[in-house]
Amino acid sequence: MEYTYIIIDSEATSNLQLQHHLEEYGEFSCTALAQNSAEGLNSILKFNPNIVFINLNDKASEYFHMVLELHQYVKELPILIGISRGKQHAYEAIKNNFFDYWLMPYSEFDIRKSLLKLKKLMPQEQVSQTICLKSYKDYRYVDTDEILYLKADNNATDFILKDGSVISAFKTLKTFEETLPKNFIRIHQSYILNTKYVSRINYGKSICSLKQNNHQLPFSKSYKENIDELKKFLSKSTIRTLN
Repeated sequence: MEYTYIIIDSEATSNLQLQHHLEEYGEFSCTALAQNSAEGLNSILKFNPNIVFINLNDKASEYFHMVLELHQYVKELPILIGISRGKQHAYEAIKNNFFDYWLMPYSEFDIRKSLLKLKKLMPQEQVSQTICLKSYKDYRYVDTDEILYLKADNNATDFILKDGSVISAFKTLKTFEETLPKNFIRIHQSYILNTKYVSRINYGKSICSLKQNNHQLPFSKSYKENIDELKKFLSKSTIRTLN
């Protein structure tokens, strides 16, 4: 079971504090971090998260307007949880159908109660992390966590696994782009990678390096937006960024 969430917060410290609290709940997975309403709206439409945490401290009116705008594009809003140092935005949050309103500094007890209520409201179905790869009459069942990246080979696709083995499947890369979990992103006309294994992004050489087997994959300008989102997520999820 997994609940995906996005954090919209221009304050790096509170952002990291919130992620730290949520790490205790393994079924909650961060898909994007945004610093303003424009980035937030784009991330919501792109990743369709279950939950959106919004720091209302300095830009409350801007974020409430974003929520109103969101109604134009989606049939059902994600669960919205407001965060603030005081109660001054609580009434407006209720009017905009926020699920909850958390006061800072964060209270572990309040977070626990809120997330338990949320899980009761939104019971998640078990999502399979196994993919079936067919080649002629050969069916291979692969755990997606074992996949490093995918490479297009004409109308077929090669799956490169952690153990160094390669499995070929007779479907296009586009087909798998639409069916794989959200931690797989397209970075090139010929490549999809598993973001869990990214160790380096080199913009100068347009290369992503992976933690396993020293793989280096090229990324193209047409997929630079995906790379930028990945960099932003990885950078803000680290304890400290130097330079």
